[in-house]
Amino acid sequence: MVYKEVVYVVSDSVGETAEFVVKAVATQFNSSQIEIRRNSYVDDIEDIEDIIMLAKKGNTIIAYTIVIPSLKDYLDKRASEESILAVDLLSPLMNAFITRFNKEPNHQPGLMRKLDEEYFRKIEAIEFAVKYDDGRDPRGITKADIVLIGVSRTSKTPLSMYLAHKRFKVANVPLVPEVPPPDELFTVPRKNCIGLIISPDKLNEIRKERLKALGLASQANYASFERILEELDHAEKIMKRVGCPVIDVSNKAVEETAGLILDILKKERSF
Repeated sequence: MVYKEVVYVVSDSVGETAEFVVKAVATQFNSSQIEIRRNSYVDDIEDIEDIIMLAKKGNTIIAYTIVIPSLKDYLDKRASEESILAVDLLSPLMNAFITRFNKEPNHQPGLMRKLDEEYFRKIEAIEFAVKYDDGRDPRGITKADIVLIGVSRTSKTPLSMYLAHKRFKVANVPLVPEVPPPDELFTVPRKNCIGLIISPDKLNEIRKERLKALGLASQANYASFERILEELDHAEKIMKRVGCPVIDVSNKAVEETAGLILDILKKERSF
């Protein structure tokens, strides 16, 4: 009797890594007859027994990525008892890490998937920050984890990007006397909004440097004290209306301000 060639891919997580390796090897044998059967989230002895019972009936191999020691040992034991060829795809490299780097593995399944999910959440948050930067689309206000408001040059954009790398979706809105704030700003929970203020002297200094970098006259209205005081007064009124926490960014690095924002959010959302 000719048995079909089957490779059982067994994992205590999704099993994508093991399946990819098996497919890569199978292509080297130019065999379209090999069937690959993936068994994901194997987390108890009963699951392993089911696979053993299937594998013992044919011309099979078990290729596995199991990091839970008790399950790995059980699979090795049962495969040996039933004369099934079982290949551990992780242990040789894990043992090399242990030997060379003198570190112990976590023995926790699903960490690769977790890392991938965190990476994609960060990318999504960065794209969000770019899309809803500088009040471009007020719809982002209601979708954001954090909304930053303040006058021009209070580090709203750098903060948005920094917090996006922490996987927070951030929208920021400039407060300008001539432009009414979007209605959405007054509908979001106060705990989601942070006001950014700055001293007039510091803002004057920053704006003059900005004008210089753009090749414009430093005496422009944008950097005048009268204009700055008008903007700060307008911004303060909006922040009071919103009822949001306020941070003075005058002499703070972006990282320091971001830390304060996260502390405020943690405190606000714990109530």
